[in-house]
Formats: sequence, C-alpha cells, structure tokens
Amino acid sequence: MALPISSAAVAAPTDLILWSLVTRLGEAEILLPAVLLAAFWLAFGAKQGRLTLRWLGLIAVAATITTATKIAFIGWAMGSAALDFTGVSGHAMFATASYPMLFWVLLMHRGPWAQRIGVVFGFAVGLLVAYSRLPTHAHSPSEVYAGLLLGCTVSLLTVKLPRSGPAVPLWLPALTLVGLSILPFYAPPSHTHDWVTRVSLRLSGNEQPFTRAEMHQRERERQSGRAVVFLTSSITA
Repeated sequence: MALPISSAAVAAPTDLILWSLVTRLGEAEILLPAVLLAAFWLAFGAKQGRLTLRWLGLIAVAATITTATKIAFIGWAMGSAALDFTGVSGHAMFATASYPMLFWVLLMHRGPWAQRIGVVFGFAVGLLVAYSRLPTHAHSPSEVYAGLLLGCTVSLLTVKLPRSGPAVPLWLPALTLVGLSILPFYAPPSHTHDWVTRVSLRLSGNEQPFTRAEMHQRERERQSGRAVVFLTSSITA
C-alpha cells in the first residue's frame, strides 16, 4: 500500500470514522494487553523465555526512541520543517512491532506455513494502522515512515519462523480477538499524547507545547529573512 506524498489528504466523514477505528488498533492501551498475554504464554507455556525478553525488550527500546523524539519536539522544537517531522508515529511503530509476532505466537503450533501467513497478516495489519494516521491527520508521511522502519525492525529481529511450540490454549486467541474487535469501539480515548506533553513541558520548563504550525511558521520566517538578505546583497553589489 503506497503512502501519499502529502499528509493533506481529505477523508470523507464515513471514511474518517472507519480510519479512526482502524487507527485505534495501534493504541498502546488496546494493543499492550494482547502483547502481554502472548508474551506470558510464549515465556511460560512455550518455554521461550529468551525470545520473549528479546521481543519485549526491543519494543521497549523502540517505544523509548519514539517517546524521546516527541519530547524533543514538544519541549525543545527539535523537528524538521522540510520533512514535516515532529516525532516518530507511535501507532505505526507499535502496530508493526507487535502484530507480526503476536500472530506468530497464536499460530506457533500450526507449523511454519501457518506462521508465515500469520506474520504476513500481522505486517498487513500494522501497515493498515500506519496508513490510518494519514487520513486522520495525526501524522505526516515522514513520521509514519519512521514508525514503520522502527516497528518493522523490531519484528524482523524477533520473528523466528522455523520455530514451533505447543498448542496455544483457546483462551489466548479468544481474548486477543475479542479485545481487538471490541476495544476500538468501547475503550476510552487514549491519553498517551497528553502524558507525553506534560512530561515534555515539565522537563523543558516551557508553559506551552511547541506545535507543527509554529515549526512551519518559523521556517517561513527564516526563508523570508534569507530572501531579504539576498535581495539586499544583490542591490548593494
């Protein structure tokens, strides 16, 4: 699925509702319980403790990097107007770092081919969640691409296709599928961005968060200043 060059794509109201539901599948409040359930089974049911630690550890590292980029921008205006970049997309990162391995665990007793199909499906879900950040106007393409790169790296460093294990108990896929089907409709709104904003302001000492609009306004002023300097130099030369 190709991502558009610009984040200014306009979604019709019905499409916007659909993409808003899809994008919720990347929220930590919804996806994290499923990941922890799968990790619990992988560690204690399938006796794959080392693999579990690698998966959760890489997700933690990716989440730290993602949060750090957001804090750097909100608190210290560290972004790129040229790339329209204000921080890594957490939804894109978390979805692509979680779903491939999540479906791998759910299908680990079905053999390598079933696992491959599950992993491909997991990446497809992650890409869909990542794309949803564009029509919902939550992120720019550069931020989505960064999240995809980070999340896919986590999955590629974690998934072990040839490995199999015991049959997954019915409650694990049942709880996972029910949760992912119902929570996007009924779970309370995510407050992760509010938390990151509060942390950014506390660390930077600023009273107001830096915004994307301010970043582009500064860039326009900088370009205007360069144009004035160039014209002045040309006239006096």
